[in-house]
Amino acid sequence: MNKSPFRIAAACLATVAAFAAAPAHAGKTLDGIKSRGQVVCGVNTGLAGFSAADSNGKWSGLDVDICRAVAAAVLGDGEKVKYVPLNAQQRFTALQSGEVDVLSRNTTFSLTRDASLGLHQTAVTYYDGQGFMVPTKSKIKSAKQLKGQTVCVQSGTTTEKNLTDYSKANNLAIKPVVFEKVEAATGAYFAGRCIAYTTDASGLASVRNKEAKDPAEHVILPELISKEPLGPMVRRGDDEWFAIVKWVVYGLIEAEEYGITQANLEQMKTNADPVVQRILGTTEDTGKLLGLERDWMARAIKTTGNYGEIFERNVGPKSALALPRGLNNQWNKDGLMYAFPIR
Repeated sequence: MNKSPFRIAAACLATVAAFAAAPAHAGKTLDGIKSRGQVVCGVNTGLAGFSAADSNGKWSGLDVDICRAVAAAVLGDGEKVKYVPLNAQQRFTALQSGEVDVLSRNTTFSLTRDASLGLHQTAVTYYDGQGFMVPTKSKIKSAKQLKGQTVCVQSGTTTEKNLTDYSKANNLAIKPVVFEKVEAATGAYFAGRCIAYTTDASGLASVRNKEAKDPAEHVILPELISKEPLGPMVRRGDDEWFAIVKWVVYGLIEAEEYGITQANLEQMKTNADPVVQRILGTTEDTGKLLGLERDWMARAIKTTGNYGEIFERNVGPKSALALPRGLNNQWNKDGLMYAFPIR
């Protein structure tokens, strides 16, 4: 007996719907995290505003808050994080080998890294660009004035490659002075071994604020010579964990867009906006699709606040770094922060 095409189509749709509504299988990374009760997060060895430990060993920064938000979403506690400080050369190996669960370390997304390291780029948490810092007394006003000059730079980074490309494209014959560790590069610059130091503009602001005897004696030049989209990375081969980290970041961004803050979270649970209800898990259980609890995103926001709060606290105009929102503003406020919808 032939079945009606309509019945076949209906049966197929029902099957698809059943799969779509099914809880996600917990990946091996999530299983490991739940077993040890801790997210292991690779961070910078010390970059103020992004990831740095104080004298008591307490970590803070934008990248650190991403780790805390992920831990809150997964384990219900943003303090259940083990921080592993990594330099530029160590970071990818540590993630590839399983030493860390997630790398949240001011790392640029690029084609080469995405395609050749066995790692997944998740979502952008900071849009940056490479710049230059010079002594104010040098009177240098533009990067184009660095022709034939020495520039301190860290090896094993996109920064080193960008410097070479910029010098060649503009016929500047810049002389890179390369160091394996960022502390050595910045130390050499402040000691006068190089006329300039180059890294991401956010890093320049951090170094100037933290290491200069007098920040006013150093100026960050106006040019940005590259695009540096920064964000957390995870290993390939565990799609469930990749989805969790990615969607926690999107959730923080979308929470800001819809006005959900650390302070008004409980009040917003009665908000009539369907998007707000989905984010907080009061009407729909999106958590089961990720292998998490229903209130996964509410936990994250309660721990760190939304993306805007994370930015302001760590690197924004009222922080020590005093960086403007700029490209990191919401998409509807002339920025690039555009979250995929939680729905």
